[in-house]
Amino acid sequence: MSSARAAAAAFESVHGRPPAGVWSAPGRVNLIGEHTDYNDGFVLPFALPHRLAAAASPRSDQVLTVASLGSDGQIQHTEPVTIPELRPGSVPGWGAYPAGVAWVLRDHGADRGADVVLAGDVPTGAGLSSSAALECAVALALLGLAGEENPDLDRRSEIARWAQRAENEFVGAPTGVLDQTASLCCIDGHVLFLDVRSGEMEQVPFEAAAAGLRILAIDTRVKHAHSEGGYGERRKGTERAADLLGVKALRDVGPDDLAGALARLPGDLAPLVRHVVTENQRVLDVVALLRDGRIGDIGPLLSASHASMRDDYRISCPELDLAVDVAVESGALGARMTGGGFGGTAIALVPESAVDAVEAAVMAAFDRAGYRAPRAFVAVPSAGARRDEL
Repeated sequence: MSSARAAAAAFESVHGRPPAGVWSAPGRVNLIGEHTDYNDGFVLPFALPHRLAAAASPRSDQVLTVASLGSDGQIQHTEPVTIPELRPGSVPGWGAYPAGVAWVLRDHGADRGADVVLAGDVPTGAGLSSSAALECAVALALLGLAGEENPDLDRRSEIARWAQRAENEFVGAPTGVLDQTASLCCIDGHVLFLDVRSGEMEQVPFEAAAAGLRILAIDTRVKHAHSEGGYGERRKGTERAADLLGVKALRDVGPDDLAGALARLPGDLAPLVRHVVTENQRVLDVVALLRDGRIGDIGPLLSASHASMRDDYRISCPELDLAVDVAVESGALGARMTGGGFGGTAIALVPESAVDAVEAAVMAAFDRAGYRAPRAFVAVPSAGARRDEL
């Protein structure tokens, strides 16, 4: 059953009536461009076929109720909240994500209240943006109930910023805008080249299958949480480095400026800056190759990105490193971790004929290391958020 149909059925089970509509948003894979978004840089994500759906109906009392259908078939309820009374920190747990969206949207014409029931198959804690999928699905649902049915691309970029604000200010997770923009703005068969500073977007064709290649996603099942610890420390470090260098953001440091910039920075900040500057250039290099139809040539850049995140940004973990190393050793053209780090998912660019062998080698390596078996699947660039027809 699709996520949309599951959400609609769960809504009727909870409320005894069909929903007024169902809206869904996908998770995402970031092909390359990690931790560059909050430094005003470049990113290159694509949407996954995995989606989170929000079945919703309006209320007239400015109350938001949210329930979620779990993978075990059980429905979890959050405490109802009154939208005008919402404040950052006022809602605990996962309910803070939909409540945060309602908190932001009340200033943008969507403050009537709603009953919302969620269902989906985006893996949580896997670095595939399940939280952004939730935020974007709820945002489109609340805006749809308020009469805004099909936002255009410019409007979707604006909604992405609202969803990011919900996650930053209401939930307390200091993420950039990559995830929400990908969930709202990606299209089938393309990666989204986003200049975060200007907001300029380009849909770059990414037909890996036509080139005899696949993107194999390897979910290590090592959980992470962006609202805790290392992610926020890295962001603060890059902001401090930008201040010391006298630039608005590390986007303003180019490859030719890097050596001089590193010489001016303390030892704890220099590696962070080196990663951001070189990662921005890797995004540009990958985009140039994809425009020329040279998908197979991006592999070394993916592997260089992982080495940078492992050694300079220090956000990898043994499971991710093992997945990347074994994938390349067993036939992948390149591999890297994707997402915020400290766990989650690795991706590998693999010839179609080698997918099964690479997956088997990674599974065997995890077993030998005593790690929990990872979950692997072929990631296909898919459509962004939408209202679903049932």
